[in-house]
Amino acid sequence: MPYAIYLKKGEQRRIEDGHPWVYANEVARIEGKDKNGSLATVYTYDGKYIGRGFINHASKILVRIFIRDDRTDCDNIIAERIRLAHRRRTELGYDNAYRAIFGEADGLPALIVDKYADYLSVQILSLGMYLRKASIVDELVKEFAPKGIYERSDVSVRQKEGLPEEKGLLYGEVPEWAEIEENGLKMAVNIVNGQKTGYFLDQKENRLALRRYAKGEVLDCFCNSGGFALNAAVVAERVTAVDASEFALSNVRRNAELNGLNNIDAVCADVFQLLREYRKQNRQFDCIVLDPPAFTKTANETQDALRGYSDINMLAMKLIRDGGYLVTCSCSHYVSNAAFEKMLAETARRSGKQAQCLEVRSQAPDHPTLLSADETHYLKCFVLRISDKQETI
Repeated sequence: MPYAIYLKKGEQRRIEDGHPWVYANEVARIEGKDKNGSLATVYTYDGKYIGRGFINHASKILVRIFIRDDRTDCDNIIAERIRLAHRRRTELGYDNAYRAIFGEADGLPALIVDKYADYLSVQILSLGMYLRKASIVDELVKEFAPKGIYERSDVSVRQKEGLPEEKGLLYGEVPEWAEIEENGLKMAVNIVNGQKTGYFLDQKENRLALRRYAKGEVLDCFCNSGGFALNAAVVAERVTAVDASEFALSNVRRNAELNGLNNIDAVCADVFQLLREYRKQNRQFDCIVLDPPAFTKTANETQDALRGYSDINMLAMKLIRDGGYLVTCSCSHYVSNAAFEKMLAETARRSGKQAQCLEVRSQAPDHPTLLSADETHYLKCFVLRISDKQETI
């Protein structure tokens, strides 16, 4: 008999509003018996139907709902959602490199698929999707006709699902490096060993927007493979790209060479330490980009994360020439837009600077947000003009 999950009194509102996750501590009782990873039906405490999703007793997220009607043919539903996600991207004009499937936001919880030219890179982050890997791959082959599909499920979050970290070829042939096109630039993406699925596609439109502000000397911090640095180098006089990973910097140099850009200096250093050293040297820049990794992965560490963001942004603000630009980002969904903006305002005040907000940006549209699930809205990108004193007319 399939699982029937009954919520505690009062726990249904968030889930009825469209959030797909049912936490184990929200459940009053479980009836029926089936295999772990099977389809379970979720009800309110008094028996009102809410939806269906895959169950995992090993996870704090007991059920990941993706069906809201009376259907139970999950394989067909997954196939339909894959086709729908693809169509929605092509309708927006995405073609060469983009996020093809964005998990919960596309009604496919815990499934990530990125397209890099002729290849797909896949992350499967839940037991339910893991058990259906073969049928998912079959549908991706039918829909995208890729030359190859590579799995990048080598992420620690899988441990929370009781799953091992895995990576490897799933279909066809996949080279270690694939060449994509982004904003008119050629970019070499390491599908096999690059960060996440190979490259950070969510910032592509913010990287293009940087060209408006990348004047004179630009400093790109936490540059990874150079997405911001290369876009800046198209219009700036000189770009310094900084990362603590020599592997990432070798990719920056490779990408600069691919595009014939000889105005990028790749520096291997701890960003915090380097900015302090630049401060001692009285170095200044016309534009600084801060795109650090997430400073927190849990709600309990939010305040510590905000202190870290304040520290790095204060260092940057003090290195920007009067009237220059700061493009500053956070990729942690635990840090809200409002909290990040408040931190920036307080940091500017303590730095003795005037900060004028020119743009508030987010992740690219191929990473849609589900308004009922804050977790899908994670990327914040503020563009600030930094001045030494209050400007007057």
